[in-house]
Amino acid sequence: MLQSKNLALRLAGVACAVLCCGVFAGAACAQSVAFTFDDGPSLDATPRLTPQQRNDAMLAALARHQVKAALFVTAGNGADKPAGYALARAWGEAGHAIGNHTMTHPDLDSAKLSLAQYQREVLDCDKIIATLPGYQKWFRYTYLREGSTPDKRDGMRDFLAAQGYRNAYVSLDTSDWRLDQHLAVTLDKNSKADLAPLKKAYLAHVRERALAYRALSQRLQGRDIAQVILLHHNLLNALFLDDVIGMFKDMGWTIVSPAKAFEDPVYQFSPQHPAHGQSLLLSMSRSLGMDKPDEKKRLQDDGEADIGRLKAQGY
Repeated sequence: MLQSKNLALRLAGVACAVLCCGVFAGAACAQSVAFTFDDGPSLDATPRLTPQQRNDAMLAALARHQVKAALFVTAGNGADKPAGYALARAWGEAGHAIGNHTMTHPDLDSAKLSLAQYQREVLDCDKIIATLPGYQKWFRYTYLREGSTPDKRDGMRDFLAAQGYRNAYVSLDTSDWRLDQHLAVTLDKNSKADLAPLKKAYLAHVRERALAYRALSQRLQGRDIAQVILLHHNLLNALFLDDVIGMFKDMGWTIVSPAKAFEDPVYQFSPQHPAHGQSLLLSMSRSLGMDKPDEKKRLQDDGEADIGRLKAQGY
């Protein structure tokens, strides 16, 4: 039975590749990437930049490169207050998509959180973001965790379908959040610290992840998919997003909108065995029984290797 299921899933992947290169409008048959940002906008204080300056810097970088992105709002971080709501509105007014990332960012896998409580988080956030320009019925699971039990997983899938929401999958996962934490520690010790080493480490991290997930998509689907990258609305990207976008352009990648990327048939795949807290591609690999331990370990590293190298340099 398991072999039959895996065969069916592999055949579905082949069919998806044929459909994409035969019908999908070309972008996924050459390497493309769509930018998405979680957890914003935040009203928390950070060194060097105010919440308004962080928001402005990210929007300016996107505008400079003519990139249309998506902001997945965690409303309790600020959008439930006038100042934070204005920051989120600025994204919609700039032509970016606005998606749902719950009210308070709870963990669906937690045994202390019921399915009903998680669904209420989605509905409460929806009440706020539905009034914003750019609003889309897109939901991004917090921590990319879709439920630790079949009841939670299937219950949320049924709930999203009933509400008209799509699962806003991530294919290209990064640990920018962990490097942002290291940035905060660094600036707390020395507000005037030279950030060049951290910027170099961050760009190398994103590049390594991009190439690794591209290779994984080719192994699983036999082609380049339209990648959807997960970054965060944080100080790190307020400082270095311009460099990240420029790096992808230098790599020869085409930048597309999230809406365009989600047209790729790969995002219709529903993993039977989600890799909790990981990209759609790792979940697909697990569902297909095509995991490679070394590959999985490298892609699940939460930036600790990068931070270890920085610390070894005394930074």
